[in-house]
Amino acid sequence: MLRLFLLSLLGFVPSGLLSAPAPDMFTGRITVVDGDSLRVGGHEVRLFGIDAPEGRQSCQTQAGKSWPCGAEATRALQTVSGRQAGCQLRDIDRYDRLVATCTVDGTDLGAWMVAQGWALAYSQYSTRYVALERQAAAAAIGMHAGRFDRPSDWRRAQRARAAQIDAAAPSGCAIKGNISRSGSRIYHMPGQEHYARTRISTSKGERWFCSEAEARSAGWRRAKR
Repeated sequence: MLRLFLLSLLGFVPSGLLSAPAPDMFTGRITVVDGDSLRVGGHEVRLFGIDAPEGRQSCQTQAGKSWPCGAEATRALQTVSGRQAGCQLRDIDRYDRLVATCTVDGTDLGAWMVAQGWALAYSQYSTRYVALERQAAAAAIGMHAGRFDRPSDWRRAQRARAAQIDAAAPSGCAIKGNISRSGSRIYHMPGQEHYARTRISTSKGERWFCSEAEARSAGWRRAKR
């Protein structure tokens, strides 16, 4: 029921018909966010079953030289920017993005990214692209041409570093004012679901708040969970 309610807010279920099955297909022009995230027809979309390196993530060549694999993965997906995509809804993630399989002219974008070595199979959620990842690794293309941290491991390390920064939060000011990828200003209270995962980057305009009233007056809204 929660999934249907969220879908209704996004326009996938007619108001008052939450008991009806949700249509799972949607279409729209593509705007690329990063190697596994898009905007399609105004909706934020996470490609199902793949995990691409983060935009700031670096990999290494076999000789140990660093190179921006996250930026390269984004550029690879940007080759379909502006094209029309057809997407099949799979789920909604913790950031309220639509998790979907999207195709352009019959080509599965997730499969293409994995086959080119610019993303890995996200086997935690699906084994759909595992064979393609193995083929890309055998061919030593994309990320597989050198050494890299799996994106999930890289994010975990970043969160660990962020936890050290969190310890330096101003005394009595533990509310996290986060800015999402879409620019939404959301604050997280201690004990909320995503509080521990949220890191604050003051250089990006994010900040700590001492009270909810302070956060609201500054233009932030409370996280839904």
